[in-house]
Amino acid sequence: MVARPRIDVGMTVNAKPPLALVERDVAAAQEQDLDAVMVWDHLQDFYPSALWDHGFGLYADEHASPHTWFDYQTLLGYVAARAGGLRLGVGVTESFRRHPIVIAQAAATLAHLSHRPPILGIGAGERENTDPYGLPFDQPVGRLEEAVQIIRTAFTSQGPFDFHGRHYQLDGAVLDLLPPPGRTPEIWIAAHGPRMLRLTGRYGNGWYPFAIGSPEDYAARLGVIRAAASDAGRDPETITPSWTCLTVIGRTEAEARAMLDTNPVRFWGLLFSADIWRLFGAQHPFGQQFRGYLDILPEQCRDREALDAAIAAVPQGLIELAIWGTPPQIVEKLRAFGEAGLRHVVPWVPSALVSPDAADYTRRALGEISLALRNGG
Repeated sequence: MVARPRIDVGMTVNAKPPLALVERDVAAAQEQDLDAVMVWDHLQDFYPSALWDHGFGLYADEHASPHTWFDYQTLLGYVAARAGGLRLGVGVTESFRRHPIVIAQAAATLAHLSHRPPILGIGAGERENTDPYGLPFDQPVGRLEEAVQIIRTAFTSQGPFDFHGRHYQLDGAVLDLLPPPGRTPEIWIAAHGPRMLRLTGRYGNGWYPFAIGSPEDYAARLGVIRAAASDAGRDPETITPSWTCLTVIGRTEAEARAMLDTNPVRFWGLLFSADIWRLFGAQHPFGQQFRGYLDILPEQCRDREALDAAIAAVPQGLIELAIWGTPPQIVEKLRAFGEAGLRHVVPWVPSALVSPDAADYTRRALGEISLALRNGG
């Protein structure tokens, strides 16, 4: 019998107050023997304030605003003292708000604070974290490519170094804080399009996408990464294929299906691009050029009736692209992605936002899913 590939499972922890909830999630990840804890780097949530009212979900009942985000660097430093053998990571940051040297310094610091190599997830950025703050969201891929080169150099160089690119100019830059031996942070790139996929193959230690449609889609994009790695003289097998996947977990299939129709879950259909909507024969309510989560500006979405109509318009087939079902059903679905190359998964579980009971069940269910995927069950 051919052994099934091992898939490690991480947990997305909401980097939001109260701190006690973050601590509880980290403790749950340890108790369930998960591989990693990942946090987001956001100034704003994807959910608009116009949706944020009593009954929308767990956090909306507790917080007046969806946008109460902790700084990820400070938070991971705090969590490191409590994480034990968990890997810690950001999924993902970008180089519009943070200079690459600052990103590298924070990641190297975290390597000294934790027991395993941190995961430095990095992407090309999103408009919600740039436009409202007067930061240009231009040439994101070119900027990211230069940033990754600088970060890689900073992890291994001592003494002054130079970098002369289109976006960054370094002249005698110094970052002599090297990570401890064996704990150099791994750069996982949030790549989807051909240029980003090739960039991942040339420079990345891992691939950390979000918008994946099927195992065949995953395998095809991973093939681009591996070809680019080979062309660059790198071993493609040293790149960890991961995925932060939209996940809905229920005790029964009927419960999970019902959760697909809740607003906290259906809203995520709006974060897929207009191109994806067209595959389902639908027009995206935010426009034909809308690129999904890259383009959304939540606080410009102020019309509650229009938002409710947009959520209702999400094609059912699109929202069912989520990995959904009972834990055994989710394991089987992820196994198919494992055959396509997946080796590390970090579910994003909006169904956990529906109620405290759903949140508690999600923590336990992730442990069950992790055990099965890790042991070939």
